[in-house]
Amino acid sequence: MDKVVTSATEAVADIPDGATLSVGGFGLCGIPSVLIDALLQAGTTDLDAVSNNCGVDDWGLGRLLGERRIRRMISSYVGENKEFARQYLSGELEVELTPQGTLAERMRAGGSGIPAFFTATGVGTQVADGGLPWRYDDAGNVVVSSPPKQTQTFDTAEGPKEFVLEHAIVADFGLVRAWKGDRHGNLVYRDSARNFNPLAAMCGRVTIAEVEELVEPGELDPNQVHTPGVFVQRVVPLTPEQAADKRIEKRTVRTRA
Repeated sequence: MDKVVTSATEAVADIPDGATLSVGGFGLCGIPSVLIDALLQAGTTDLDAVSNNCGVDDWGLGRLLGERRIRRMISSYVGENKEFARQYLSGELEVELTPQGTLAERMRAGGSGIPAFFTATGVGTQVADGGLPWRYDDAGNVVVSSPPKQTQTFDTAEGPKEFVLEHAIVADFGLVRAWKGDRHGNLVYRDSARNFNPLAAMCGRVTIAEVEELVEPGELDPNQVHTPGVFVQRVVPLTPEQAADKRIEKRTVRTRA
């Protein structure tokens, strides 16, 4: 039951080229930066990444992107990452942009054994009708676009309503960051760092968690556990320096009087 791995390098050593990763975080909040850095150092490439966004140019998944290690992104937001936008528009990167709530539910469904679900989000748009550009060529022409999705009408409290079918996401590996974790893999996230982390943990076949504070089994209040240990296969305790190394995506300050 002891799932502790001594280092991030050891924890990611068996992630192969071409793997699909589900990665927790929102912006730069709650991202598994130590595991991402270990993956960068390992030289792993040709990755498919599922995450809300792709970090920024020099931090988070943006570090892998900058070294051309990511082949395809499933995300909901390009954000502050100029290299992400550049690679997408120049045909170097395939991107499946997905509504944020739909992305969250696709990941949750994957971890719950639900193969697909219907949602109203995207009905009447290219999300359902198809044609969203997934990949451009270097001349700016769309060479891969999203396919049309199945739609179906259901009776609701407001009357008949159309819904679109979305497929679950199951990743080869999940990478997450937690505030506290025990040796059995039970995880607690702090405040807004919870974000996509529980979902990324759920949908990974093998989930690796970096934890800012490692505690012994029994020290966590079961009522406070956000991710049960059944979803986690490896736990990497961070050093105090690693735990404290957190970036702000966009700092906005006011001039002192």
